[in-house]
Amino acid sequence: MFGSEQVDTKTFARYEARARILKALAHPTRLFIVDELAKKEKSVLQLTELIGADVSTVSKHLAILRNSGIVKDEKRGARVFYSVRVPCVLNWYSCVEGVLKATAREQMEAAGGQE
Repeated sequence: MFGSEQVDTKTFARYEARARILKALAHPTRLFIVDELAKKEKSVLQLTELIGADVSTVSKHLAILRNSGIVKDEKRGARVFYSVRVPCVLNWYSCVEGVLKATAREQMEAAGGQE
């Protein structure tokens, strides 16, 4: 599966599960949704207004996030409210920001050395 040493089935399944979560986050709209839900739970209609997309598009994004375990939903009457299921997912953002800053710093250093 990976290189010369094969990974056992259980370990590979764990990597696949991790990849599903990362794939669910790998879209700008879904990252925005997670950011908004981290502030406060919101309904599909509230998110639709914030995003500026139609209800069906926002619902599809929410379904991906829900199916990956990132968000949860709660039906109240005719409305469904969404919230972040596991707040630690937000810790991942700081790591991503760290990578972005390090990359920008290295690019600036490289550009400075080319003069």
